Amino acid sequence: MNDLRNYSLVTGAYWGFTLTDGALRMLVLLHFHQLGYTPIQIALLFLLYEFFGVITNLIGGWLGSHFGLKSTLFAGLSLQTAALVMLALLDQGWSTTFSVTYVMASQALSGIAKDLTKMSSKSAIKQLVPADAESTLFRWVALLTGSKNALKGAGFFLGGVLLTWVGFRGALLLMAGGLMVILISAVINLPQEMGRAKQKVRFAHILAKDRNINLLSAARLFLFGSRDIWFVVALPIFLATSLHWSQNQIGGFLALWVIGYGAMQALAPALLKTFLGNNPPRGGSARNAAFLLAGLTAIIAIGIHLNLDPRLAIIGGLALFGLLFAINSSVHSYLILAYAHEDQVAMDVGFYYMANASGRLIGTILSGIIFQLAGLTGCLWVSMLFLLAAAIISMQLPKKNPSIT
Repeated sequence: MNDLRNYSLVTGAYWGFTLTDGALRMLVLLHFHQLGYTPIQIALLFLLYEFFGVITNLIGGWLGSHFGLKSTLFAGLSLQTAALVMLALLDQGWSTTFSVTYVMASQALSGIAKDLTKMSSKSAIKQLVPADAESTLFRWVALLTGSKNALKGAGFFLGGVLLTWVGFRGALLLMAGGLMVILISAVINLPQEMGRAKQKVRFAHILAKDRNINLLSAARLFLFGSRDIWFVVALPIFLATSLHWSQNQIGGFLALWVIGYGAMQALAPALLKTFLGNNPPRGGSARNAAFLLAGLTAIIAIGIHLNLDPRLAIIGGLALFGLLFAINSSVHSYLILAYAHEDQVAMDVGFYYMANASGRLIGTILSGIIFQLAGLTGCLWVSMLFLLAAAIISMQLPKKNPSIT
């Protein structure tokens, strides 16, 4: 009963954070697009967000092993609250250079917060599930990941709506207040020792991983880089400039896409049961999904290049992309916990999500640059190359079901 209560508390905290994180992303993107910033300038606003995500995942796992996952979860929620308040103090009278620097600094705090919270939440599940319950682990991870992404999509929509209703500053302050309530609840109720390693782990060990974790992390880098190359900057600006969509339409579409994507992640165990039976996913599952994604991305790019109705090509194509990407992401999220060592789960998961953040960083930078130089079609072709790299790396993962260690 305590494990279920703690799982609910961790999931609730992650949900609350994710809602504000999605809304913040949409607020910043739409607000600065309105102010006339170029795609490359907008991408730069998120540069430190992704960069510090890389650093945080690398160090955060070690911190979680030493001080417990409750401490790192508390730190993540606190930093996100501070980032929201800091951004609310932005003055439009400041120079463009200073404003960009200031926003990048606030996004750096948010990037640290995001990955401390994510690492803490996903690592906690490993501690709460019995060592021999592989199917339960897959279901719980899929539920957490899927519901998180559904709420991130709701956050995109919330960001667009709040920007219209209460403005940039009002939206940020409302979210900061809500997150503070969640933070206090988590601090009061979660056990202090959750996730703390029984033996102290040397800092030098944060990069010493076994082959399976290294391969899965490399595949994760290319997988999430492939998505963000077109999703972070290119797609919203394409919808605004080429299809002339409003802020609410853009926020609503991205919200529905991510909500659907999250729902598919939560349903991944049931969907994969058709192909795998009662067996958990294997490396081949990640490989096959990545190859299918690469082919689909090429088809979408060809459709846009041939001047097919962009609404059909993009909306229909991205709906299928979301389905396949969700399954692949859920398989990855299960495999990292299956490969992770129980007493070092925070460090193993942190290293893995460092690769995830690296892929997002690379994808964010390329999203602005490639879109400005070659449009959405160019972004999709580079995305396809990243997916092929993820598939080829995944071919080296173990063929047998991993055992939880």
